[in-house]
This record gives sequence, structure tokens and C-alpha cells, in this order.
Amino acid sequence: MSTAASLRAPLAHDGEDRLEIAGRCYRSRLLVGTGKYKDLEETRAAIEASGAEIVTVAIRRTNIGQHPDEPSLLDVISPQRYTILPNTAGCYTAEDAVRTCLLARELLDGHNLVKLEVLGDEKTLFPDVVQTLKATERLLAEGFDIMVYTNDDPIVARELEQMGCVAVMPLAAPIGSGLGIRNPYNILEIVENARVPILVDAGVGTASDAAVAMELGCDGVLMNTAIAAARNPVLMASAMKKAVEAGREAFLAGRMPRKRYASASSPVDGLFL
Repeated sequence: MSTAASLRAPLAHDGEDRLEIAGRCYRSRLLVGTGKYKDLEETRAAIEASGAEIVTVAIRRTNIGQHPDEPSLLDVISPQRYTILPNTAGCYTAEDAVRTCLLARELLDGHNLVKLEVLGDEKTLFPDVVQTLKATERLLAEGFDIMVYTNDDPIVARELEQMGCVAVMPLAAPIGSGLGIRNPYNILEIVENARVPILVDAGVGTASDAAVAMELGCDGVLMNTAIAAARNPVLMASAMKKAVEAGREAFLAGRMPRKRYASASSPVDGLFL
């Protein structure tokens, strides 16, 4: 494990490997969203099967109390059980993102942990880095703890960390594409030089994608569509839980070196003929 990675992998008093974000430790390194499910019951069942402890909610698209006459997501995703992570999905300017975070803080009784994303256009849903940096600066001044969605540029990731974000979340591929990690070397570069948690956000399609992200040394993975758009979302949520756990263990164990030629599993030294 790299020095930077080891600094981001705190051990709890019981020696268990934990994910630490904004001073709080979590057993699960899988973070999940709440969109695209057929109903609230499927949402509840899939999130429970995922084992996730952090659940992200699109404030502009989800009712968490701003519409008291409609069903609330918090009826099935209890803030007493989960860390609710409000996000700014659907925001295309720094102003909209800041306004959305302030609304989330009001609705969640002073909650400061947010996921910031400011999008550049509706076709690609790539982040607008300039607007993201502006929103980051303003939200930090307002006292928010920011987990920030960005592209896989190591320089931008470093800048966001240095500004004070509590986690940096580079995309693996475009949001909802399911293409998996398209540029593992950029993700690896970000991971190896970071001192805050790095979580892959966007582009995961199946369990093997999540395992690859964790084997690269990422501290966690956030996903929504990969689970919600599966034929069986609850079963896929369970698969993603196992993939993240397996990928993390493989990273900590350290993989064998790659070799060009065969190497016998059973040594021949001292063989009796």
C-alpha cells in the first residue's frame, strides 16, 4: 500500500479497516443513490442489501420533506440508520449548487456533509470544473464538508483536495453509462497522491467494475444506476457489496507480480525422481 493510501485507511479501536469521512468512520465502502427505482419499497430493499451506510439523495429531484403532502424518501431511508448525503445533481451553475446545499442543510437540521456536482452539459453530464471550483470555495466558506464529483484529472483532484474537500470523487466513465473504469491510470495517479478519501463516482456497470476500482486503491465507490437499472436491483446490490469488499481485501493483500512467462505453482526444487 502506498504511504498516501495508508494515511487514508484508519483502523478503529478494534483493528477493523474503516472508511473515514469528515471525522466519522464507516464499515461499508459502498455508497449508493436513491434514483431510478420503481418504488420506495424497492429502494429500501436494495439499499439494505447493499450494506451501504451513506446514501446520497438528489435534493432537486427527491422529496425529503420539502413537499409534506407527498411520500418522503426518509420514510424508508431513516437518518437514524444512514448518513444522508444530499447532492446537487441537476445543477449547472455554482449558484444553483450553493442554493441547493443551503436548502439541504435547512431540511436536514443543520447537516453539513454534501456531495457537490456541477454539470457542464445535458448530453455528457461531465462536470463543469470551473463552476465546481467556484461552488467549492463558496460552500467551504459556509462551513460545509464537501465530497466533490469531478473528472479524472489528477491536477484538478489535487486542487480540490488542497481547497479543503473531505473527499474527491472522480468519474470512472460518464454518469449512468455503465462503461466501467475507462482510464485506470489517471485514477491510480489520483489515489497515489491523495491524502483524503478517493471514491469512484459514476460509470460503474457491474460488480467487476467496482472490484477494479477498489483494487486500484480507491477508498470507496458510489453508484446508483448500476444497481437500480439491473434486472434484479436487490440481487445486484448484494453483488456490489461483495465486490467492494473483495476488491478492498485484494488491494490490502497486494497482488502477485505480473510475469510474461509461466511459473509453476508447485516448485520442482528437491523433487525426488
